[in-house]
Amino acid sequence: MELWQVPLSFSRLRMFPFFDLAHYVASILALKEQRGERGEAGRGGHPTPPMRIPVFPPCVPGGAQPRQGVVEVSVRSPLACWFSAMLYCFGGSVLSSLMLGEPPVAFLAKTINILLASSVWYLVFYCPEDIFCRCFSFLPLRLLVAGMKEVTRTWKITDGIAHADTVYKDACLIMVAVGWARGAGGGLISNFEQLVRGVWKPETNELLHMSYPVKVTLIGAVLFTLQRRQYLPIAKHNLVFLYTIFLVVFKVKMMLTRCATSPFAPVEAAVCQMFFGSGKTPSKVKGESATSSNGSSVCDQPSEQHHEGAKRKQAKKTE
Repeated sequence: MELWQVPLSFSRLRMFPFFDLAHYVASILALKEQRGERGEAGRGGHPTPPMRIPVFPPCVPGGAQPRQGVVEVSVRSPLACWFSAMLYCFGGSVLSSLMLGEPPVAFLAKTINILLASSVWYLVFYCPEDIFCRCFSFLPLRLLVAGMKEVTRTWKITDGIAHADTVYKDACLIMVAVGWARGAGGGLISNFEQLVRGVWKPETNELLHMSYPVKVTLIGAVLFTLQRRQYLPIAKHNLVFLYTIFLVVFKVKMMLTRCATSPFAPVEAAVCQMFFGSGKTPSKVKGESATSSNGSSVCDQPSEQHHEGAKRKQAKKTE
């Protein structure tokens, strides 16, 4: 095989069963790492100590139960845990179907995929001695699974764009939206997934605090839409190859360095400061609002300084 044929052969890879299996493993392992109300991992990727479960649960007014992590939910309600796992695995299909007016339960028709994802879910949460999770805690295996999951992200974006183009011909915005939803649906519907587990945290909305996978999926949806509309002078298989290499390399780099900072952060800061006026820090804005609430504004400062200067001159004359 010659070198120029590598991108073409790569674009013809089949996702089932190995890449889909890696996607299910990585997604459900990420779900299990979700903590409870006190021990939930932050957005920076550094989890806090897990919540201890008391022998006797505390009394909560109104009979409500305290928020618990996914592991506790798997013991208390296996059905809710299974449904959350399926949303993690097939959230992109659910969200894109809703956007196109199609049945959101269409993913359940893929019986083999559902059985495969359910098997992974059972092994992750109920395997004796947690052997399955311990095997995937081995770093090289974890990197392999994470890299294969990023490969499936590219295929989901392209499939979503192609499907949207068949329903709404040449509608670029719809193609971008559906491709974004198909590739990052698990993150975009994270609030609904948390609600299944009895957790309601609207402040974790991905549109308010977009994570790196959601951002890079949006960029990919834009690029593949432009390529499909022939605005980018590049073949599809070459773009698929380059974009996937970018995803895998940065994912592995972030896992090895344990750095959750987005590589787009400098560009985002420059663009926001240039076009949206977000150059001021929140502390400066807060200080300005506090000054205005006390009854003084920027326009009042020159008159106040003039009044103080007059007082000083009067004091010098009396001396």
